Amino acid sequence: MAVSLSKGQKVDLTKTNPGLMNVVIGLGWDINKYDGGNDFDLDSSVFLLGENGKVSNEADFVFYNNPQGANGAVVHTGDNRSGAGEDDDEQIKINLTGVPANIQRIAFTITIHDAEGRNQNFGQVSDSYVRIFNETSGEELIRYDLGEDFSIETAIVVGELYRHNNEWKFNAIGSGYQGGLAALATNFGLRIG
Repeated sequence: MAVSLSKGQKVDLTKTNPGLMNVVIGLGWDINKYDGGNDFDLDSSVFLLGENGKVSNEADFVFYNNPQGANGAVVHTGDNRSGAGEDDDEQIKINLTGVPANIQRIAFTITIHDAEGRNQNFGQVSDSYVRIFNETSGEELIRYDLGEDFSIETAIVVGELYRHNNEWKFNAIGSGYQGGLAALATNFGLRIG
């Protein structure tokens, strides 16, 4: 039975699931009625952060064009351009034991591709969630439904896995940003184009 979280809640992942090594982070969303004439393309990205909360280099930014990070321990499985379907829209696979020790936090984000140019924001998105499941058994361990708290934001830090006393925990963040991916990247110490 998955632990269902609210914004700001933190929960143990590995302590309560001894021996857990391989997890999948599933992210999903739906688009509300939208008649702007443009496609809606949401993208998940992962920032691999050090103790200072920043990436150490561009390789620590994992997304569909750089699908592997952390020496192969973090893998983005690909871009879903439509958000159609019932299951996860995008997934990230993580080998928890393979993540290098210098990476203390793994932040999961969702951004809207070309949101400004297409006049789109998260007020037009519903049913966003993140879930963590055991890759081996398929058992859902953690779920965080983001709710409808967003309006003009174009990027969201959904949540993060972080190390605490040699265990992995999950923090349900749900913080929205304006400025899309560029604003997020700057926040995490990376400059994008």
